[in-house]
Amino acid sequence: MKMKNLAQTLAISLFGSMTVCSSLTYAALAPEPQEKYGDGRVSSFYTWTEQIPDKPGKLLKTENITSPYIRLDNDSQAIRILYSSTSGKDSKTPIVVSGSIHLPKGTPPKGGWPVVLWAHGTVGLADACAPSWNGRSYRDVQYLNSWLKAGFAVVATDYEGLGVAGPHLLLNNPMLAYSVLDSGRSALQSKLPLANKFVIVGQSQGGAGAISAASYSATYAPDLNIKGAVGTGVIYRYPQAETEQNLIRMNPHVVNPALAYGIYSFLATQNLAPELKVEDVFTAEAAPLVEQGRNACLSSFMADIELSGITAARAYKADQAPIYKTLQAEQTKAYGYYPTLKINFPVFIGTGANDRTPDARSQMKLVADACKAGTVVEGHLYHGLGHSETVNASLKDSIPFAKNVIDGQKIQAICNPVIQ
Repeated sequence: MKMKNLAQTLAISLFGSMTVCSSLTYAALAPEPQEKYGDGRVSSFYTWTEQIPDKPGKLLKTENITSPYIRLDNDSQAIRILYSSTSGKDSKTPIVVSGSIHLPKGTPPKGGWPVVLWAHGTVGLADACAPSWNGRSYRDVQYLNSWLKAGFAVVATDYEGLGVAGPHLLLNNPMLAYSVLDSGRSALQSKLPLANKFVIVGQSQGGAGAISAASYSATYAPDLNIKGAVGTGVIYRYPQAETEQNLIRMNPHVVNPALAYGIYSFLATQNLAPELKVEDVFTAEAAPLVEQGRNACLSSFMADIELSGITAARAYKADQAPIYKTLQAEQTKAYGYYPTLKINFPVFIGTGANDRTPDARSQMKLVADACKAGTVVEGHLYHGLGHSETVNASLKDSIPFAKNVIDGQKIQAICNPVIQ
């Protein structure tokens, strides 16, 4: 790859070609040692030694969460959950996934609390990065506390390969959908006061998870009564994305902690295609940092990148092995796109006008394309806000949206949002 394309490589990793999973071509390869996945450093709760049920969404075990670091200020009770799901690698292999359930304070309404199915953003690849074990960012804590205060229970998946053994697949849309939807199924078996009334909510990787779950819900989980979906910073892959030249590109000669996403993308691909070597893609200078990414969670890994002073231009080889581009292209084609944008319940999409992770214009294209497909989309575009700032700023619009869909109120489509 020529040096002039390094910026595009970094930017594309932010727009969703981080999508990594194993196509059937790679399924027969011998699995890598568990250490390659960054597994470990979690409690025995996350280990399941019995046969995994064929039926997805079966609650396998629970435990009370007592740590204030994992609890949320506005929850009255919190439990960890382990449940059965389906692997995003082949959409058929039974797996186990971990997560947590948080109940609001107060008396539940008749029939139980309505439920937010929370899809988190990228946290890393190692088991210890699982939010149900490692806790959440200050931003996400404030965000989920707001949903609890508004009277929603929160059911939060960790996703395939986080907490539990095996690789985490990053932006694999089937994986995100299955993990989110099966968390809802399992929560209904917990004997907690939860209603079969769900709103799927996600940010960034989880924004893709929210749209993926919404897109798969009618065929994969028709038993769930999903009323709506909320996504912020949603990553949208579409066939023309990589050929369009109007997307914002990152400067490869400036140290940018977003390099972490590109490294995670490589590592997840390597986990499922072990023939891919670090030296096929990265320079010798960057190799120790790539190894650090196997076990470092996102916030600390971004700090490591800034401290290292390594730019994308110095991290990526000028001439990468063709296998890497081929693997990512195959994986994106197979697993990077939503199966449909015709969703049978309303969808809220909140976008910061200054978002570069992914480009706000790609998010506006998602709004337009979903509207065109026949989905009722309430789009919002927030002035001066970037990727992270939009999350909590959008609550003034997304919580009323969620309450309205739970109550069966009609949502007015906003397919061409103006900056607010």
